[in-house]
Amino acid sequence: MKVKMLIHEAEEGGYWAEVPALPGVVSQGETIPELISNMYEAVEGALSVDLETVELGIHDQWMELAV
Repeated sequence: MKVKMLIHEAEEGGYWAEVPALPGVVSQGETIPELISNMYEAVEGALSVDLETVELGIHDQWMELAV
């Protein structure tokens, strides 16, 4: 999966970025490599689901969708 992130220079130094396709996914870093590493974590966290807390009904089922 690929997502686009919009990188901004922070007024106080460093960078911050957002992923428009995933509202609320933002992070920051002092350098571009640090920012990218932090964004990997932010996107992974936004897309992860704790399957143990999801209750399925008798007619419910899981299916994977590759995007």
